[in-house]
This record gives sequence, C-alpha cells and structure tokens, in this order.
Amino acid sequence: MLGDAPFILLIGVALVMAYDFTNGFQDAASMISMPIASKSMTPRMAICFVTLFTFIGPLLGGVAVASTVGELIKIAGVTGHAAQTVTLATLASAIVYNLITWKFGLPNSSTSSLASGLIGSGLFVIGDASVHWGIAELRHGEITGFMKIIVGMVFSPLSGLIVGLFLIRAINKLLSRVTIKATPILVFSQYFSVSWLAFSHGTNDAQKGMGMLAMLLFACGVYPSFTVPWWVIFLCATSITLGTLCGGWKIIKTVGFGLYRIKVIHSVTDQMSSAGVVLASSLVGVPVSTTQVATATLMGIGAGERPGHVKWGMASAIFVGWLLNIPFCIMMGACFSAILAKILT
Repeated sequence: MLGDAPFILLIGVALVMAYDFTNGFQDAASMISMPIASKSMTPRMAICFVTLFTFIGPLLGGVAVASTVGELIKIAGVTGHAAQTVTLATLASAIVYNLITWKFGLPNSSTSSLASGLIGSGLFVIGDASVHWGIAELRHGEITGFMKIIVGMVFSPLSGLIVGLFLIRAINKLLSRVTIKATPILVFSQYFSVSWLAFSHGTNDAQKGMGMLAMLLFACGVYPSFTVPWWVIFLCATSITLGTLCGGWKIIKTVGFGLYRIKVIHSVTDQMSSAGVVLASSLVGVPVSTTQVATATLMGIGAGERPGHVKWGMASAIFVGWLLNIPFCIMMGACFSAILAKILT
C-alpha cells in the first residue's frame, strides 16, 4: 500500500481540486446570476465580490462540515486500497454529475452528488456496516451521519423557500410608501448581501472537499486519524474560488433569467435569505447546497409576490434533476468503485 500511496494521493488531490472547481463553477451561477439579472452589478464586479468572499469563507469557517463528511463512511480498520477506492470513486461520481447538469444548464446540488456517491462506493466496497446512517442516534434526538445530510438536503431548500416567501412580502410592505429614490440604497446593499452569500458559500461548500481529502490522507497512512491540516483548507479554498471565478454561464442563464423576472429587491432578498440558511447550516456542521438554497429561495420570492409569473416548468425540471441526483450518484459511486477496485488491487 505504501508504495502506491504517493501516486494514489496525487490522483486524489487532483480529483478533490476538480470537484471543488466544479462545485464553485455550479454555485457561482446562483450567486452571480441575481445581481446580473437585476442589473445592479456588472458581471465583472459581481464575479470579483463573489470570488473574494468565497475564498475568505473556508479560511474562517472552521471544519464542522468537513467532519460530518468524514464520519459518513467508517474507513478505520479496512484495507488501505478499499478506503482509497471509496474516496476516489466518490469524487469521480460527483464530478461527472456536476458536469452533466452543467451541460444542460441545470443548477445541481454538489452536496447530494458527493454524499450519494460516498454511500454508493461505501456500500459496494465495504458494505452496509461501513455507513454511519445515524438512525440509532436519531431515536435519542441526536442528528448525525447520513441523517444530518438528509436534513440538509430536505430542510435547507425548504427553509430558503419559506424565508424568501415571507421576507419578500415583509420588504415589499415596508417599502410600499418609499419612492424610486430608494433604489440606489437597494443597489448599494447588494454589495453586502452578495458578499455575505459568497462568504457563507465558501464556509460550507469548500469543507466537503476538505473532508474527502482528509479521508484520503487517512486512507493513505499520511495521518493516523481523520485530520484537516491547514494546507488542505487552503487548497480547497483556492480550488472552489477558481471555479467560482470561471462561473457556469449556462446555469446563470437558467437561474437569473429562466425562473422569475429579477429586480434589485429580489436579488437582495434572495441573497440575504440564502446566506442566513447556509451560514446557520455551516455552524452546526450540516452540509447544504448553496445552489439549491438560492434557487429554492428565488421560487419562494416569486410565489410570495407573483406566483403566476414564476416559470414553474423550469422549476419542475430543476426539481427532477435534484431527485435524480441521489440514485444516479449512488450507482455511479458503485460503478467507479468496481473499476477502481480492479485497478488498485
């Protein structure tokens, strides 16, 4: 195993960087599309703000989410090749699904892709006993393991939708007697809200790559236990920032112009609501998808203001993509595991 470990680790680092890049590529759309569609920021300015605060987020956001990812599959006590196969197959399946959804211009949950691929590869390589389902702890009121990820998958977009719906109604009521002269204030507040959302995105999403790389370091024998060193944090922060800098322009078109006609007030409301949900999730170690939260929040904003103007057909297509995410990545995780198991043994 030790002879193979340096090469496998090199491949793993490249896959983590590719995953974080595609993650940032995907999530950039949900953050950049709002100010661009509302014409409150130029594309270049929006990208600069989002990129800067996406990079700062992982450096200050801790490793609670990374720990959640790292504890999902129990690799302690299994052979080195088995643990390495699980991590590499998981990353490959998540990258493939991110690229497929980007090709069709659909926003995707990189969190669901990664977690589902991890479940599929873990079940195939190690077995059901390796998965930390968290069911026993749930009976005692404790949310851990896969149950924590399920909570994030279900409740984060639902929370975004509800918060967006009620917040847009409250803001519209508050500003009902305000003249058009208030528009510059909303435009100025856009700089703060988009920065907050980008920071929240960085604190949560970059940690998933950190968790996978820390698992691989443990599997290759570099560290005696699951550890997230400073260079892993910096590497993942850089990779997701580069992905954000490039931006997924096909997805920007879908989110910014394909769901609802966005004005400045919608953009600010969406960013404030999404940032609050994502940052709160990061603090308790729940992995969530910034794309899912921001997209669901925009649907809530449209439903709270003008339900008939929301393009529910496009919303349905996005929702179907989210549903297919889990079974597809579970199967992909198992398929890549079967291939890698033959290569690494």
